Formats: sequence, C-alpha cells, structure tokens
Amino acid sequence: MSTFTAFFIALLGAYFSAFIFRKIALLLKIVDTPNSKKIHKRPIPLLGGLSIYVGSIVAFYFYPFEFKTIMPVFVSGTIVLYMGAYDDIKGLSARLRLLIQIILAVFVIYSGVRISFLPDNMLGDIGEYIVTIIWIVGLTNAFNYLDGLDGLATGSAVLNLFCFLIILYNMGQFPLGLAIAILMGACLGFLPHNFLGKKRMFLGDAGSTFLGFMLACIAIQGDWASDGIVKLAIPVLILGVPMFDMIFTTIMRIKQGKIKNIIEWLKYGGQDHFHHYLVDLGLKQRGAVLFIYYITFSLGLSAYMVSNDTAIEGVLTIVHSSMIFGVIGVLIVLGKKYHKKT
Repeated sequence: MSTFTAFFIALLGAYFSAFIFRKIALLLKIVDTPNSKKIHKRPIPLLGGLSIYVGSIVAFYFYPFEFKTIMPVFVSGTIVLYMGAYDDIKGLSARLRLLIQIILAVFVIYSGVRISFLPDNMLGDIGEYIVTIIWIVGLTNAFNYLDGLDGLATGSAVLNLFCFLIILYNMGQFPLGLAIAILMGACLGFLPHNFLGKKRMFLGDAGSTFLGFMLACIAIQGDWASDGIVKLAIPVLILGVPMFDMIFTTIMRIKQGKIKNIIEWLKYGGQDHFHHYLVDLGLKQRGAVLFIYYITFSLGLSAYMVSNDTAIEGVLTIVHSSMIFGVIGVLIVLGKKYHKKT
C-alpha cells in the first residue's frame, strides 16, 4: 500500500504542477523554437522536467526513510536538473556541462554507488571508477538524445523504472523500490502533458538529463541478481534502447565526418537518431514512439527472466539483444539508402 500511495502522490504532484510550469514557461518565453533540425512546427514550452522533480519531492516528503536510500543520487540529480534548466533558458557550454556531469559522477561514486565487477585491488578500483563515470555521463546524455518525439523519453523512463521496480521487489529491496515507484509516478503524471492533447510541453534538457542521470545511477545502485555478470546484464538490457541510440548515432556521425571529438558529440544536434530514422522509414511519430516502447518493454521482460539465471544465460541474453539491435541498425541504413534513391 505504501508503494501505491507514494506512486499516486508523485503522479498527482507532477500532473498538477505541470500546468503551473507551462504557464511560467510561456510567460517567460522559455520555449523550444522550431528549426531545420527539429520535428515540431510551433514553439513548445519547456520546463516539463521540473514538474517531475516537484512530484518526486512532494512524495519523498512523506517517505523520508526511502529518500535517504537515494539521497546522494537525488541531490546530484538535482544539480543536473538545475544545470539543464539553465541551459534551456540561457544556454550553457558543452565543456562546462561535461565537467559538471563528471564531477557529479565522482560524487556518486564517493557516496558508495558504483559498478563493481573487477578484482578488489587498486587497479580494479580505478577501472571501476572509470567505467562508472562513462556509464553515468553516457546515459545522462543518451537519454537527452532520446527526447526527440512527444512522450518518448518520459514514457521510456516509466517502462525502465517499472522493470527495475519489479526486479527490486522480487529481490526484497523495498526502500529503493519505493523510491523508484515515486520517480515512476512523477513521470507518469507528466506524460499526458508531453504525449496527449494540443497544450503540450517538453521535458527540456533539464528533465531529460535528470531522468538519464537518475536511471544511470539507479541501475548501478540496485542489487539485481546474485550472479555478478547477471547483475551487470540487467541494467544493460533495461536501458538498451538509449544505449543503442547513442552507440548507433555516434558511429554514423563519425563515419559521416559530422563529429571528431566528445565536445562536438555533445553539441551536435540533428534528426539522425533511432526515432528519427523510424519516422523517415514511414512510421507516424506516435507509431515510432509506441514501437520503441515495445522494444523497451521486451528488453525489460528479458531482464526479468534472466534475473534468476547464471552468468552464461546473462551473457547469451546480451548477445541475443545485440544481434537484434544489429539487424535493426542494418535495416535502418538500408532503408535510408533506399529513400535517397527514390
């Protein structure tokens, strides 16, 4: 009952605060203006991510013990949120954003949240620190890139969090599970404002980077399985879509000479992400979103099924999922070439 109560408090807090943030965004002209690199045709108010944050804060007020479970991650996520909001309003250099994200990742590691898979010695610790920083910074930005169609990033986050929640409760990790339920409720409360109706609003960089950061940290904070390899495989499966989008888009941009370093990677914006390709291949925008929801949930089911398996099943599941994404990537490239010819 506590889970459902916390979930609905966050949902209602996010849903009703979104109306307020929409009015503030329009009043202060904090909007996403259309251009050649964007799909929407009219200015859309930003600051939607702040409603998710408010919904979460309201719910955590009633559950302080669960908040302590996730407090270092949430505090760092708050800084990511405010940095994104500043970027939405005034703009922020890619170098500074990257530096702050790395510092926050280090803080999360210092608080005790990190990927653990190497031998317990100095070299192993250094390797785990580097991998954890790459994981957090990479997924923070990957989720920002995923926010390219109405409802895509928010709805994907709901599915990601739901899959994490089911596995956590199955493992008996209730405090972190309830914290995840709060964040999921807040996302679901904002989703109608992002996906339905004419008076829509966007997450903005504030919301998308906040969700990406929180998901990246939750993925390494939870104890997903008794086997170490499976414990690593589960977050990779659940967050497979933003990871695929980031890797596939990066490879294509390097191949086409569009980016040459990490700063250019952070700054570059264009309609060349997974969801954009789906629209180019003939799917409606909502159809592309639902298709990605389908893939996300399918990967989540795989993660749940492998949670009680051994290392070999975990490895094989990752390989199988990678092969599927490989097929999708090939079909996208071939479809793009076909459309150019016609």
